[in-house]
Amino acid sequence: LWWAHSLAARLPQPPPAAAESSPVGPCGRRAYAPPAERKKFYQNVSISQGEGGFEINLDHRKLKTPQAKLFTVPSEALAIAVATEWDSQKDTIKFYTMHLTTLCNTALDNPTQRNKTQLIRAAVKFLETDTVCYRVEEPPGLAELQKNEWDPVVTWAEKRYNVTIGSSTSILGPNIPASTKETFVSHLASYNMWALQGIEFVITQLKSLILSMSLIDRHITVEKAVLLSRLEEEYQIQRWGNVEWAHDYDLCELRARTAAGTLFVHLCSESSTVKHKLLQD
Repeated sequence: LWWAHSLAARLPQPPPAAAESSPVGPCGRRAYAPPAERKKFYQNVSISQGEGGFEINLDHRKLKTPQAKLFTVPSEALAIAVATEWDSQKDTIKFYTMHLTTLCNTALDNPTQRNKTQLIRAAVKFLETDTVCYRVEEPPGLAELQKNEWDPVVTWAEKRYNVTIGSSTSILGPNIPASTKETFVSHLASYNMWALQGIEFVITQLKSLILSMSLIDRHITVEKAVLLSRLEEEYQIQRWGNVEWAHDYDLCELRARTAAGTLFVHLCSESSTVKHKLLQD
């Protein structure tokens, strides 16, 4: 949202007449109306290699960040993916669909001014409230579902990183050993700053460091990770039914954000370049 509003503010504004068309609420105040989608102002999208990396070109304009920095990414594959987001926009620019562009802007502008150590500590802190570590005792059906679905992922993570994680039904959550946190700190330190931005983004979507690392390490799929992060909600849907316009929308959005964040991590960790630059129709 920070990126979308910042960029929208720098695009051409609608004429005053358009603003006056907003409905007026009680006491003379204008009723809330969501910001209009911006008209697409370019025809062609391409990438080029500059001194600092790969750049995105909208016609003859170079894309810039909300802080007016040149939009430059470290990987050719990532540049192609971002260019595809811009190329896929039709008559209007839907900022909320451009997750890769948003992540790149966050990495370039670093609006929270955090360094690598702070990013890692923030990610590891999620272990203390990790979704798959908090269990219920009632109802028995949900408790059994959590055990059957979450235990295998926790067991995999413990073997993969040689740590102890465990689970708990206490409101205080499990007692995560300090050695476990240190191991994850060391592992995350192997990623660069860009990839760490993506890892944190995935963690905030799934509310779980364990599920996020299982996904990034290709142990589980995006669909599986999202399902496991929504286990209680899915259990309730099975019991009480699905509200399609709400549940289905939330599920699709969560999958899209999680997939984009995971792709971002892998593309930022990619050392090789992609040979074919041109966008495919």
